[in-house]
Amino acid sequence: MKTALTIAGSDSSGGAGIQADIKTMLANGVFAMSAVTALTAQNTMGVSGIMEATPEILAGQLDRVFEDIFPDAVKIGMVSSCRLISVIAEKLAGYNARNIVLDPVMVATSGAKLISDDAVEALTGKLIPLADVVTPNIPEAEVLSGMKIASADDMEKAAALIYNRFGCAVLLKGGHSISDADDCLYDGAVNWFRGRRIDNPNTHGTGCTLSSAIASNLAKGYSLRDSVERAKRYISGALAAGLDLGHGSGPMDHGFDIRSGFAE
Repeated sequence: MKTALTIAGSDSSGGAGIQADIKTMLANGVFAMSAVTALTAQNTMGVSGIMEATPEILAGQLDRVFEDIFPDAVKIGMVSSCRLISVIAEKLAGYNARNIVLDPVMVATSGAKLISDDAVEALTGKLIPLADVVTPNIPEAEVLSGMKIASADDMEKAAALIYNRFGCAVLLKGGHSISDADDCLYDGAVNWFRGRRIDNPNTHGTGCTLSSAIASNLAKGYSLRDSVERAKRYISGALAAGLDLGHGSGPMDHGFDIRSGFAE
């Protein structure tokens, strides 16, 4: 069985972060492992508390995974401090990790800043150059490219700028504000992946889920383009399942396609 490692924070409500990553990896046919960067107290309505892991415990988690069950792919989610970013970069480079998918969680779709300026600098200087593909949303891509993005043409230009600046492929997520559910992949050439517009307000954890599905497919040996296409189809199915939990923006049904005697 192929394996994948998620390096991210925990979501106590189960819809995003480590929990979403593990569910997604299981549903996409790989064995999931994790290194937790932070514990959070959160639900569908928001985050009320965060306790970051120490650099020592994060390093220990990564060492134990790589020394025993070497992952076929690595997904990296939210990492909010320079110290933890440095640990991750050092370990991934030291172990020659492969198929690294980085979801550069820096700016919320609302435009709210999620990590400090020095953490952004560490992310761009140490971690993004190690990635095989990064998956920014529009506000994050504006930070990484240094340009305003207001159209599909802008998405293509920004993705190419990021690719040339950091040397990794870029899946720029359009979001509903610019290109509905269409995403632009730049890997030396422009590739558009058209999404299915699904009327579902419960979108908590979509970024985590998409990047984890891409990593899972890379782990199984699919090309980057095929991995993105399969991940897009998976997330469309999870949204279309119409799960409705919680009082805020709820989670998707990561197991929409898992039905067996054990699930009854």
